[in-house]
Amino acid sequence: MTNEVAERYAQGLFELARETGTVREKKEQAGLILRAIDENPELEVFLRAVKITKDEKKNLIAGVFADAADTDTINLIKLLIDKGRIYYFREIFSEFVRLADDELGVATALVESARELKAEDLERIRKALEKKTGRTISLRTKINPDLIAGIKVTVGSNVTDVTMKTKIEAMKEALLKGGQA
Repeated sequence: MTNEVAERYAQGLFELARETGTVREKKEQAGLILRAIDENPELEVFLRAVKITKDEKKNLIAGVFADAADTDTINLIKLLIDKGRIYYFREIFSEFVRLADDELGVATALVESARELKAEDLERIRKALEKKTGRTISLRTKINPDLIAGIKVTVGSNVTDVTMKTKIEAMKEALLKGGQA
């Protein structure tokens, strides 16, 4: 569940993107920014640090994201710094991406597997999901060795789990209840 403050800021950025016809571009920028934060956790620590001045934070943002984001997006981040709401940074951009995906008819699917899947397997999964949902599917992959074998696909709140781990857990439950596996 998204925080109410994050929803308001994300909605504001979304409305601006809609008015200027830049929903797709701003979604790509938000994705780049979220990946930058994920890949560089020290950046988020820097932005949240209380001993670092607001100006130092804004200068860093302007420098780091100058090529990746437009003025509107950078100004939003600076506003979050000024208002002391940088803690909502990740939630705001995640919610914005969700709003943009809804507008653009895109759904993100997370495909978890025990090992890396071949490109042609991922393409078959993507096409099947597009046919099932009627939306353009953006795939994210995650390697999870705990699954043992099979795949787990999550699109929104819909989860399809055909992993060996789930089958083993179901057999364990059936045996513990005295049933047959």
